[in-house]
Formats: sequence, structure tokens, C-alpha cells
Amino acid sequence: MLQGQKVLVTGPTSQVGRPVVRKLAEKNDVYGLARFSKQEDRAAIEALGASTLAVDLADGDFGEVPDDFDYVLNFAVVKSGDFSYDLQANAEGAGRLLAHCRRARAFLHCSTGGVYQYAGHHPLQEDEPLGDNHRVMMPTYSISKIAAESVVRFAARHWNVATTIARFSVPYGNNGGWPWYHLMMMKGGTPIPVHPDKPNLYNPIHEDDYIEMIPGLLGIASVPATTVNWGGSEAVSIEAWCDYMGELTGLGPKFEYTEQSLGSVVLDPSRMHEKLGRTKVEWRDGIRRMIETLNPELLR
Repeated sequence: MLQGQKVLVTGPTSQVGRPVVRKLAEKNDVYGLARFSKQEDRAAIEALGASTLAVDLADGDFGEVPDDFDYVLNFAVVKSGDFSYDLQANAEGAGRLLAHCRRARAFLHCSTGGVYQYAGHHPLQEDEPLGDNHRVMMPTYSISKIAAESVVRFAARHWNVATTIARFSVPYGNNGGWPWYHLMMMKGGTPIPVHPDKPNLYNPIHEDDYIEMIPGLLGIASVPATTVNWGGSEAVSIEAWCDYMGELTGLGPKFEYTEQSLGSVVLDPSRMHEKLGRTKVEWRDGIRRMIETLNPELLR
């Protein structure tokens, strides 16, 4: 893990960013950058031992942001549904951020497996076709993420900043995640929408694994940017993790098969395995630990 470095983390209040800030702040000088529209969010990040910077990536005002970071981790994402704002914040904002922090030794841009064209259960390699994968649920998400990747690639070349673009799958852990939302739906008796092309497969990755992989992701940064899939080594279906949560809690999942839901996004982890190694947290263990931390009262 990084030690004695000056690190900027965007999106520090997010489900993914908060555990990263917590871990890195133990041995590094960490700054969290976000809009911080709620003062309690800013106080929570500072309580983890990080400094905070209130910046909206959409307007590009970095006047108060230092430019001498060793590493930049861009986890920020905006999903307002407004194409103009989301493209400005996610794509232009990422480019402005990299330009401002061009003295950094490496820049990690967190993208998503949602940039790939839907391909059923086919494992997707990094050179597979891209597409508007998430339109049915998040209309701006896939397009703005694809645009952000392009801007980051240009900026990395233009300013000669070693960069990694990591296409994230389903992060989860003791700070929540998609499986936890499914657990809450199960608790409330709400049907869980799933695509008819079942099983609905993804590569869930526990926070222990994605935090442990951050130094490696920074280590493989390059010019031109390195692109790598980032997810659990094992593909797991929504149906399987919900059924397992049902075994742990006695809450039976109700599935609603509908075209108005996301289909499988199965990542081929071969490049990740070659460059970073395999993930270590077995998904059942990670799910159980998540429930033990967030909702122990639901366990049998």
C-alpha cells in the first residue's frame, strides 16, 4: 500500500471512494475533492484524516487545488440524467483534472464495465466494441463514461502523464454496494428487476480487493494510457448473490424479469490477472461480511 505520498481522491464520499480514503489516509497525505454540498459529508471525510477540497468538476475551477500530488485517483461520477451537465462533469472535468495535476507520477481513472456493448454472457476483453449499455436505467452513464475515457487518453498523451483507465465492475463491501441495495429490496418485499437473458452475470469485487489493487493500477500506468478490466476474478449472477443473501437472512428474493433492466456485463479478467493478480475475497465471504457489518439484525 502507498506510504508517505500526497494523494488526491475525487468522489471521496461515494460508496467506493470512502473506504479508499480511510485506508490511504492512514499513511499518506490525502485530499478528498467533491462538491461537498452537505457539510456533514465534508466533516466525515476530514474525520478520516483527509483534507477536503470543495470543487465542482463541471466548472473546472481548480484555483484552490494544489498541483503537486504524487498520485490522483479519479472516482468521481455524475449521473444526473442531464447530458450537458454529465458530459461536462465526467468527461471535460476529468480532462481538466488531469491537466491541472499533470505533475503527478500516475493518474488512475475509474471507468466502468458499462462502456461495453451488451454481449450477453460473452466475457468482454478490453478491445471489445463499446456501446450505450446502461441507457435503460441511467441514460447518460455509458456515453459520458466513454467520452471521459477518450478525454483522459488525450490528456495523458498531451501532458505526458502516466495513466491507467480501469473499467470497474460491481464494487461492494462494508460500505454497501449493489448487493446491499438488493438486500434492502428483499427486506422491503420489493421485486428485483433482472434481465430475461438469465443468469445476470457480473464480476463483483470486494473493497478489500479493490483497495489492495490500487498501487498495482498506479504501477501499470503508462503513456498512452493502459486500459484494464477491474472486477472480481469470478463472475457471479444477481440471482446467485440474492439467493445466498436469502439463505443468510431468510428473506426470499422476488425477481422481476424485464427488458427494462441491465443485462449481464461479464468482464474477461485475463489482463488484470496478468498485471495485478487475482482477487482474494470469495464472494460469499464478502457478502456475509457486508451483512454482518451493515445489517447484523437480519442474519439468522
